[in-house]
Amino acid sequence: MSVREAARAAYREGLPALAASVGGGLLAGVVLGGMRGDFARVDGLLVLVPALLATRGNVYGSLGARVATGLHQGLVEPRVGADRRLGGAVAAALLNGLLASCFAATATFLVLSGLGRTVASVWTLVAIALLAGLLSGVVLAASVVLVVFAGYRRGYNPDTLVGPIVTTAGDVFGVAFLLLAVRTVLLVGGV
Repeated sequence: MSVREAARAAYREGLPALAASVGGGLLAGVVLGGMRGDFARVDGLLVLVPALLATRGNVYGSLGARVATGLHQGLVEPRVGADRRLGGAVAAALLNGLLASCFAATATFLVLSGLGRTVASVWTLVAIALLAGLLSGVVLAASVVLVVFAGYRRGYNPDTLVGPIVTTAGDVFGVAFLLLAVRTVLLVGGV
């Protein structure tokens, strides 16, 4: 394969995913900008947001990499079904995402309390983080698996798709479900 052919293949695979990433990032930013009132109602939420969004990318990026490796090695078939390995990887990613969300919320509470800052209760932050983590985790796991499988079937390298797709989906769904979680927890908590 010549350098020109390799470059053409790389751009063919990468540009659509990167373009989707830019559009998704802008959409997530618009939603995040609209959450100013929610940030004012939950002290410490603004500190928690970057940790939650980074967690989504790390956990579900790892899931995408595992699925892509399984496809390359022939351990996973590119179809959604009763594959134990795939089910185990998705379950592990969901559990890791929930644990990381809980840890981030608790650490946010402890650090802000230690600094003498006003912060919402640890239970409020944990409830928001867990609800957002669960909702976004289910959607992200499904998105990652479906996009990686669809790309692989069409002849794309799934490793090229995983990064931009997980980043975009993590930001968009993470922010949207964070907004939903904040409003649900505040509604249920009567705040």
